[in-house]
Amino acid sequence: MDNANAEKVANVLKALGHPIRLQVIEALKNQELPVNRLVEILAVQQAVISRHLAIMKDKGVLACRRDKTNRYYRIANPAVIQLLDCVYANCTK
Repeated sequence: MDNANAEKVANVLKALGHPIRLQVIEALKNQELPVNRLVEILAVQQAVISRHLAIMKDKGVLACRRDKTNRYYRIANPAVIQLLDCVYANCTK
């Protein structure tokens, strides 16, 4: 693996490496959700969720769209789900 690819992979892994971000991914696994719904599901402040969403969006893990006053987030890279499913299967026994 060359340096550029190693850097990309490391950035994605860093973007996933926080409990709140893992919970966000789990919430978005099968559906697109607005920020306010993620706040409700995870029971954390909107500023906290927004910061984590921005990090994951910046690294290409999430994508978002704006609909009037709401931002809706979804998984941009389905391979992230496969990666996390593999990790969960081996870490939650």
